[in-house]
Amino acid sequence: MLVYPIVDPVAFSMGPLKVHWYGLMYLFGFIAAWGLARFRAEHYKLDWNAEQIGDLIFYGALGVIIGGRVGYMLFYDAHQLLVSPWNLLKLWEGGMSFHGGLLGVAVALLLFAHNNKKPFLQVADFVAPLVPLGLAAGRVGNFINGELWGRVSDVPWAMVFPHADDQARHPSQLYELGLEGLVLFIVVWWYSATPRPAGCVSAIFLIGYACSRLIVECFREPDIQLGFIAFDWMTMGQLLSIPMLLVGISLWWVKRCKPI
Repeated sequence: MLVYPIVDPVAFSMGPLKVHWYGLMYLFGFIAAWGLARFRAEHYKLDWNAEQIGDLIFYGALGVIIGGRVGYMLFYDAHQLLVSPWNLLKLWEGGMSFHGGLLGVAVALLLFAHNNKKPFLQVADFVAPLVPLGLAAGRVGNFINGELWGRVSDVPWAMVFPHADDQARHPSQLYELGLEGLVLFIVVWWYSATPRPAGCVSAIFLIGYACSRLIVECFREPDIQLGFIAFDWMTMGQLLSIPMLLVGISLWWVKRCKPI
């Protein structure tokens, strides 16, 4: 069993203002996305200028934050949303839904594509390789917060999470960091390096993330306020990932994703 490295969730304070690691991880994700977008545009000679990339990251950030928080409250904590709607603003406490963020980003990209007269799938394909490193950073934030811990386990790398109980558990945040973050980044970045029909890179991202989440949720403790959603084994994360997987497969099939 490994010892969980307790880290103060507050990175630093400036008077009454407390800056949390969780928020810094999101900031890192947006900065990384901007840097990767600039690199992709220059290296692959894509039709994107610096101003468009800056606007794109701004649109995407709004989609992530608004969609992620609203999605979490709707999918995972609807009761609290009804009782205390101001909890939507408590971003420093964690509580962000990837699937809500995905829907928020989709809406943001639709608006961006319309305003910049670019095809939506072309914009989505440009964005997809930028996302996984941000997801990895978010999981680091989850780990520092000691949240989203795994199920009880006796594997040698199991950890006791102080906010859970005194039982050793899977460090499922690190599993997600590896699969949804690093592995997915390598796969989507490599795949996007070769010209593909519009929508294919997005399809790979959707399929890759959904498969990663379906796997990791088998080791992650279900949210205490929800438990298992169906069949005594399916979690909300898995339930939300199934439509994502089906959309990705359908898009892949329709586009016949071979190199151009």
